[in-house]
Amino acid sequence: MQPALEAILYTAGSAGVALDQFAQLLNISPAAARQQLANLAQSLEEDPNRGLMLQQADDRFFLLTKPAFGDLLHAYFAGPPAQGLSQAALEVLAIIAYQQPITRIDIDEVRGVQSSGALTTLAARRLIQEAGRKEAPGRPILYATTPFFLDYFGLTTLDDLPALEAAQAPQEVDLFADFDAVLPATDKGETDD
Repeated sequence: MQPALEAILYTAGSAGVALDQFAQLLNISPAAARQQLANLAQSLEEDPNRGLMLQQADDRFFLLTKPAFGDLLHAYFAGPPAQGLSQAALEVLAIIAYQQPITRIDIDEVRGVQSSGALTTLAARRLIQEAGRKEAPGRPILYATTPFFLDYFGLTTLDDLPALEAAQAPQEVDLFADFDAVLPATDKGETDD
């Protein structure tokens, strides 16, 4: 069951997963889910070949990197921002650049998939930042690009971003308008009897 727990935690990213969610997803009791998570935590902690650990905050569980790798990860994220950015991170960055300030939920709706991992990466690379909270239930975080984003991409202001071409609706097509033009040049009254 540990691989399933690990996969769920990895996918959840910084949002974490509640104990009840594990129980429901795995069709086990919350007590059994808690025991399985304890086994995973112990396995990750005891294995020197693993760079991850399990952390619990209230009833939510998170998959994190071990503190021993902090300096290494800091050096990685201090490198050039676009180096190693995934397609997902680039998509999220483009959405934020053109629609900022924007919430994670709005980004997810545009992309059709969850974006919290990409947001974490972009924030760590100083390309995006929190830009306040939306006046809506739950007061979700708004994201915007940073001055570093402008500098990195050689922009003075956001107005320097390339214009997005307006999506054009397909023109109405009359499938039968040129039907005669594609028929062989034969007498339309003839048959092949």
